Amino acid sequence: MEEMLKTGTTTVGLVCKDGIVLAADKRATAGNMIVDKRAEKVHIITDDFAVTIAGMVSDAQLLIKLVRAELKLKEVRTNKRPTTKEAANLLGGLLYTNIRQVGGVAHFLMGGKDFSGMYLYDLFPDGSVTKIKDYVSSGSGSVFAYGVLETQYKPGMTTADGVKLVMRAINTALQRDSCSGNGVDVVVVSEKDIRRVVEKELEDSLL
Repeated sequence: MEEMLKTGTTTVGLVCKDGIVLAADKRATAGNMIVDKRAEKVHIITDDFAVTIAGMVSDAQLLIKLVRAELKLKEVRTNKRPTTKEAANLLGGLLYTNIRQVGGVAHFLMGGKDFSGMYLYDLFPDGSVTKIKDYVSSGSGSVFAYGVLETQYKPGMTTADGVKLVMRAINTALQRDSCSGNGVDVVVVSEKDIRRVVEKELEDSLL
C-alpha cells in the first residue's frame, strides 16, 4: 500500500480570502518512464467544483466521470445545487469503494463554491475527507512544495498572490522531483466562476 501511494506528481491547493487556487504539474509517469508531457491534472468538474488528481490515471478519470454524473443526478433529484461538502463526501465515498473493490489508488484535492462560501478539501485514496483551512499538497513532489508553502503562505492572501505562490511551489518541485515536470496548470475557484488562469508547458531543457 505504501508503495502504491508514492504517486509521481505534484499538486497544490490554497485557501485565499477571495477563492481557492488549485495547481499541478503536467508530467505523467509509469515507473521511471515519462509517458505524457501534457497531462491534465487539474479538472473542472462542474460550474462549482474543480479537482486535482494524483495516482492511477485510469482510476482518476473514471472517478471524475462518476462524480460528475452523480452531482448532476443529485441536482436534478433535489432541484438544488450540491454544496462543496456534499460533493467532497460523494467523491470520498467513491474513493472508499474504489480502493476496496478495485484496488486502485487516486488522490484528489477539491476546491468548490456554494451559497455559504468557498472551500478546499483533501480526499485521500482511502476515502477520508479533510477540510483544509490553509494549504495542502500531494504527490511525490509535495515535500518540496510544502517547503515553499510553509514559509511563504500567509492567511488572508488574495488569489492573485496565491497563483504566484503555487507557481513557486510547483516550480520548486519541478527542479527537484524527477516525476514532476513539463509545466504547470493553475485553476482559480472564485465566488463568480471557476477559470483556468495558467496553462504553461515547459521543455525539459528549461527545467
